[in-house]
Amino acid sequence: MRGNVILDTGPLVAIIHGDDQYHAWSTEQVAEIAPPLLTCEAVLSEAYFLLKGVPNGRPSLISLILSGMVQLRFSLTGEIEPVTKLLHRYDNVPMSFADACLVRMSEQISGATLLTTDSDFYDL
Repeated sequence: MRGNVILDTGPLVAIIHGDDQYHAWSTEQVAEIAPPLLTCEAVLSEAYFLLKGVPNGRPSLISLILSGMVQLRFSLTGEIEPVTKLLHRYDNVPMSFADACLVRMSEQISGATLLTTDSDFYDL
């Protein structure tokens, strides 16, 4: 099983939302990962927003956090300068704020793997 997996918004939403086009792929990937899945607050914010119309979506997200399956391993405090530099460096991609936080997390966590459905990461 893989460990130190950083979770992006797409797979997080797909795990919860059974009708998402990436649901099967995301659940297969998560089955191969040793918990916890690591993420940042910006991803949780995006996921919460996207799960608005999904039956039991938002409570399921909160349950993943409360159970420890998904854990926050990033604090913007002390990281705003590196995150801002990443936003400027990749402004042609485009890079969201959450994406910049995830890239910064990957720089900080040794051997980390990013679980994403975002094709913009292929160019980084």
